[in-house]
Amino acid sequence: MHQWLPYYERRHGELSYGQRRLVKQVSAATLDRLLAPARAQHTGRGRCGTKPGSLLRSEIPIRTGTWDLSRPGYLEADSVAHCGGSLAGNFIWSLTYTDILSGWTEGGAVWNKGATGVLAATREVEERLPFGLLGFDSDNGGEFLNHHLWSYMRERKVAVEFTRSRPYHSDDNAHVEQKNWTHIRQCFGYERHDNPEVVEPINALVKGAYGQLLNYFHASLKLERKERKAGKVRRIYGEAQTPLARVLASAEVTEATKQRLREHKARLNPFALKQVVTRSLKAISKMRREPTH
Repeated sequence: MHQWLPYYERRHGELSYGQRRLVKQVSAATLDRLLAPARAQHTGRGRCGTKPGSLLRSEIPIRTGTWDLSRPGYLEADSVAHCGGSLAGNFIWSLTYTDILSGWTEGGAVWNKGATGVLAATREVEERLPFGLLGFDSDNGGEFLNHHLWSYMRERKVAVEFTRSRPYHSDDNAHVEQKNWTHIRQCFGYERHDNPEVVEPINALVKGAYGQLLNYFHASLKLERKERKAGKVRRIYGEAQTPLARVLASAEVTEATKQRLREHKARLNPFALKQVVTRSLKAISKMRREPTH
């Protein structure tokens, strides 16, 4: 909250000392209660669009252990169907890529999640990452388990560790599954997007204002450890941080990259980004359905 206050006061005027103190002290539970009416929206469940990719199951191992989480670069990947409850026909899919250490999330939209389109989206995501790609973990869907992506990860000077989750164990990809809800469903909902012309504006939004808002200004908690006491497990979380803050704290990220990120953030305003997101979502909503002739 303290990160947003300077931008708020710059836009809407300074708060009094008492108001500023109350805002800084407000708890997450109180905020959730106050914002509940504004967050009320359709929360129906969508259909699962994961079809097993069988070609490379013997080549791509199941991730059974944990990666070196002292450095960023290990991504979980997943896809979300914008099918409106029916997987019949053609429609848009969102791809989500989340770094396990920092929570830095990139994404994109593709038409029908073909292997070529998914590979192109993955290439673009890697170019936008502020750190090198070290590991790649996906579910068992054919959009990821294919020779196009397999070759892309393996045929380089230093191969990227490519693994997959256990079938029917969504918790294996818990980090990206969480982002599917907070970053995709809460933004684009469960409506059907079957107009291919919407792919471009969704990508412009996700790669631009929306992605910047989430990675630079949205803080989240991260589990540090678990403690067992009297037969109960207690989860201990660290201080809420933005993905950017975690990237800047990493010794594995170069100083040149950190300086570029700091300069980029200095040019951004979260309230202005939010306005861009709101306008873009309204435009996308108007054109999400294929016109009938």
